[in-house]
Amino acid sequence: MLERKLVRDLSRMKGQALSIGLVVACGVAVFVASLSTYGSLSENRRAYDARTRFSDVFASLERAPEPLARRIAALPGVATVETRIVQDVILDMEELPEPAVGRFVSIPAGHQPLLNRLHVRSGRLPEPGRNDEVLVNESFASWHGLTPGDSLVALLNGRRQRLRIVGVALSPEYIAAIRPGAFIPDDAHFGVLWMDRDALAAAFDMKGGFNDVVLALSEGASEPEVLRRLDALLAPHGGRGAHGRTEQASYRYVDDELEELRVEATVLPVIFLAVAAFLLHIVVGRLVHTERTRIGTLKALGYGSGQVALHYLEWMGIITLAGALLGIAVGVVLGRAWAEMYSLFFHFPETLYTLHPWIPLAAVGGSLLASALGTLGAARRVVRLAPAEAMMPPAPPVFRPSALERLLVGTLSSPQARMVVRSVARRPLRAALSALGVAAATAIILVGAFWGDAMGYLLDVQFSQAQREDLTVAFTRPVPERAARELRHLPGVLDVEGLRAVTVLLRAGNRSRRVELLGLPVHSRLHPLWGTGPRPLELPAEGLLLSERLATGLGVRVGDRLRMQVLEGAWREESVEVAGVVDEYVGLSAYMDVRTLNRLMAEGPTLSAAWLKVDPRQEAALYARLKATPAVGAVTLKHAILRVFDETFGQVLLVFSGFLTAFGAVIAFGVVYNGARILLAEKERELASLRVLGFTRREISGRLLGELGLQVVVGIPVGLVLGYGLAAFSITVMGPETLRIPLVITPRTYAFVAAAVAISGALSALLVRRKLDRLDLVAVLKMRE
Repeated sequence: MLERKLVRDLSRMKGQALSIGLVVACGVAVFVASLSTYGSLSENRRAYDARTRFSDVFASLERAPEPLARRIAALPGVATVETRIVQDVILDMEELPEPAVGRFVSIPAGHQPLLNRLHVRSGRLPEPGRNDEVLVNESFASWHGLTPGDSLVALLNGRRQRLRIVGVALSPEYIAAIRPGAFIPDDAHFGVLWMDRDALAAAFDMKGGFNDVVLALSEGASEPEVLRRLDALLAPHGGRGAHGRTEQASYRYVDDELEELRVEATVLPVIFLAVAAFLLHIVVGRLVHTERTRIGTLKALGYGSGQVALHYLEWMGIITLAGALLGIAVGVVLGRAWAEMYSLFFHFPETLYTLHPWIPLAAVGGSLLASALGTLGAARRVVRLAPAEAMMPPAPPVFRPSALERLLVGTLSSPQARMVVRSVARRPLRAALSALGVAAATAIILVGAFWGDAMGYLLDVQFSQAQREDLTVAFTRPVPERAARELRHLPGVLDVEGLRAVTVLLRAGNRSRRVELLGLPVHSRLHPLWGTGPRPLELPAEGLLLSERLATGLGVRVGDRLRMQVLEGAWREESVEVAGVVDEYVGLSAYMDVRTLNRLMAEGPTLSAAWLKVDPRQEAALYARLKATPAVGAVTLKHAILRVFDETFGQVLLVFSGFLTAFGAVIAFGVVYNGARILLAEKERELASLRVLGFTRREISGRLLGELGLQVVVGIPVGLVLGYGLAAFSITVMGPETLRIPLVITPRTYAFVAAAVAISGALSALLVRRKLDRLDLVAVLKMRE
């Protein structure tokens, strides 16, 4: 009989059950999609790394003789050594007016490298002795439409050479092809090309030598010890500091993205399921209150308290289970779509989507647990009700004018308004909980919507106010300061500012970061530095300025000292003071007065790069000159960075924001609709009595929906405050290490979120109004025996 009652209750309250199930489905869908995508991508990477023998250690240097490889192989813990020639050059792509950068990597004559083996998508490896054949990485080839048989022009050691593409390949080293100094891939302007070792050595006068080495470590080897010994061997040969796999640019980029997915899979579902538990607590609690006479009758007929309590737990379980199953189905669809989306950024041979059985089981278990916790309060009340007490109608509340009603007595002219105020004042906790549900939905929508404001502000501050240059020219090697003056004479150049970049290792206690130290002019025009406030910062005569993200990572503040090891030229270690913190959003950067850095390097006025401000009307002529300049090793264009940023982070954030906004709207609808239906169930007799006394449908609707509207009006501003705090929390746990998301929310976004919640509330109110219009006065007023 209880099972038949359960079916009737579900049919009678199908709208409420559906809205609660949808909230559960939202949380489960996010959990399943995020965790399955995270697991699939992680497994793809692990399998790919193992299959291609991805290196454990990487090191670059100026030049070393090939026999040094035997000494490296003899180091304890080293299993495999492979020396290489790696060189960045300018590429002249016919369909691209601006210069592109190509990274040439040597491979053994006629066969695959020992480490970082290539997955050839099409074509073949370069033949031994052919100095004009190259393999190109797939992302660069796809962007430019290159296939085997096509050609491109490269500036090899100052000589223009046309190279023939014989194959397209993938490498575990360039799952995301990121150039040094960049923080996101740019497939249009950065390509990786593999060339026969002898051919590349001849092009760059490196016969019998190497300038890059990769290692595979034996099981149980100590990576820090291997790095220390390797640095000692490479230092006399211009070593730039060895590092492990976790500091390799592509690996770290993928790691950051996967960590975001992991956070999404743990934080967001908890929020959704907490809201679902809260809804169930309200719904089942009020259901028990409205059905107290039925509960008393059941207990009087012999049903035990446990049986009746289990009946309501089953009611909850069916709704939750249905929502969880729907969420799993949606989560699998979303997971496959997300995996495909990430495959645009992470270039694996194949992206296999895998759903491990424990993920849906954990989703179902977690949702049932959350819902059970939300229903326990109602179940306890069922157990405590004595049959005789339950079969009696509840005692009417004692009426006395509340403080709120006395305060508003002068402004409450209509009877409906006074009824609303009295209802809220008599049960303030119930009204507060309903408003809190609206606030939770508002907060979730705000967290989804604010990302557009944050990224817009980031781009404006970082790339318009801080980075005022149009492009960066990097030289193949450090050059005298006069090179900046020579760049000024190129067509279209309006302003030039030189800088010196040196790779350093910063240590603070047991924390360390390998970064580029930039030596700037004291009063930089094209790259001014800003502190918090914002206030301009001036480079000190001694000491460093650190970006906020870097200072946080090292755990240092202004006035602290840290150890700085210069990984260029004659290695040296200095103790330097943190003179200030730069408020910037992109990158892990350290800054120093260029004159101080030149003294530290024991060199004269020297530059390694220059920032240029250019006339857009003469860009084509400038690009043509830069492509033909042998000393130029790389050109980075700000507009290209912005385009890539929009295509990568912009697309991911748009999808993420859209889902959060949609799910938040579902929660808002569920909260308001459930509150309205429960309020209607509780006040059916009261509203029917008002109709008999002559009140119109519109007037009794105002009585009911007025209380509902008050909860929405109170819940929205509270939710905006909660959403601000939730947004602050989300930017601390999400986002890559090299990107600091600003907490910026515009009034337009606040208005959008408030309107979205209000519209959701209005839609649910319309559905309840239809119920009111069909209210059966005779059936409602009939005394239940």
